[in-house]
Amino acid sequence: MKTHLLTLALAAASSVLPVIQTHAQSLTFDFKDPKGVNNVVFRLDAPLESINGTASGISGTLTLDPANPTDVQGKIVVDALSLVVPNPVMKEHMHGADWLETSKFPEITFEISKVANLKKDGHKGTADVTGKFTMKGVTKEITVPVSATYLPGRLKERGGNVDGDLLVLRVQFKLNRSDFGIQPGNHVDKVSEEIDLSMSIAGAAPKS
Repeated sequence: MKTHLLTLALAAASSVLPVIQTHAQSLTFDFKDPKGVNNVVFRLDAPLESINGTASGISGTLTLDPANPTDVQGKIVVDALSLVVPNPVMKEHMHGADWLETSKFPEITFEISKVANLKKDGHKGTADVTGKFTMKGVTKEITVPVSATYLPGRLKERGGNVDGDLLVLRVQFKLNRSDFGIQPGNHVDKVSEEIDLSMSIAGAAPKS
């Protein structure tokens, strides 16, 4: 009887151990970048005008096990007030009530819900990431292709005196501004309906 109970206990422990180990390997990467290198580039290529701009106010966190990144939780946040274009009048309009209304909706967010089609090659990988994208108070579920590079032990090389790991994400995708209630169907000769977006960001996981 004792042998039977011992066998059951060992079996239970062996089933739980991988879960504990997986959890222990999870890291939280912080994408708030004091160096100001993280960025988003956006482009609206209309028949009469091509608008190009950037955003640098990026924050948020992702928690994942680099060895098994399909199980990931987190959200990337862009400060809408950090969106800029070269023309100052155009920038004022972009932030105004008729367009992004950044005084009322100061954040653009992407909250991850699922990772699929993961392909890994060492510390690099690609995947289709699905999540809730929110802009100007409207939330849509979208799927975007993500290229990720995990850089263990290389946080200090980015600047500073802190040891830790880096996770670099590169994303390119398109959105339709009408889907988010941004002047739907209006001014299409000068402001295209389609927005091309690219993002290059690095998250830091300092060693405790």
